[in-house]
Amino acid sequence: MPLNRKKAERLGDEELMPLVGEKDPEAFEVFYDRHGGAAYSLAYRIVGDRTSAEDVTQEAFLSIWRSGARYDRARGSVRAWTLGIVRNRAIDALRRQAAGRAPKLTFDDDAVLEQRPSPDLTDEQALQRDEALRLRGALSELPGEQSKVIELAYFGGFSHSEIAEMLSMPLGTVKGRMRLGIEKIRTQLAEGLG
Repeated sequence: MPLNRKKAERLGDEELMPLVGEKDPEAFEVFYDRHGGAAYSLAYRIVGDRTSAEDVTQEAFLSIWRSGARYDRARGSVRAWTLGIVRNRAIDALRRQAAGRAPKLTFDDDAVLEQRPSPDLTDEQALQRDEALRLRGALSELPGEQSKVIELAYFGGFSHSEIAEMLSMPLGTVKGRMRLGIEKIRTQLAEGLG
């Protein structure tokens, strides 16, 4: 028997997901209302286009509906799980777009090959790559809780409050871990220059 909207709204995410898995429309609507905004925001940050972000968000939620919401509590919060699905769909969309733009080559299409950029890195690109490698190395040296909040903020584009909600921790804890992690990265990068 379908749940009524008010009862569904009172349920926590973990209690709501089995009902979404049973394809309860009210439960799914509440689930979408809670996570649809963050899902669209992430999709937009990745694909950079409103229409594509809407498509990605819709695909992600349809896949959750069709698959029976195979949420596993051991793998993190419902929000993190949902955003992981959205992220994967957004990356797939980018790959599809990139594949559509790739030139079709024949073996003797010299004109197209001449227009392709050189595989050699410019000095600027080489420096950027080296800096990125050093930064990733410094990030990998951090304790997991510090690297996680920094990755979510800088690579995922999430605000401190979104990270606090995703990780189910106080906002002050997120800010503190980020501050400590960034200080350690600065120190490590400065030592590398010296």
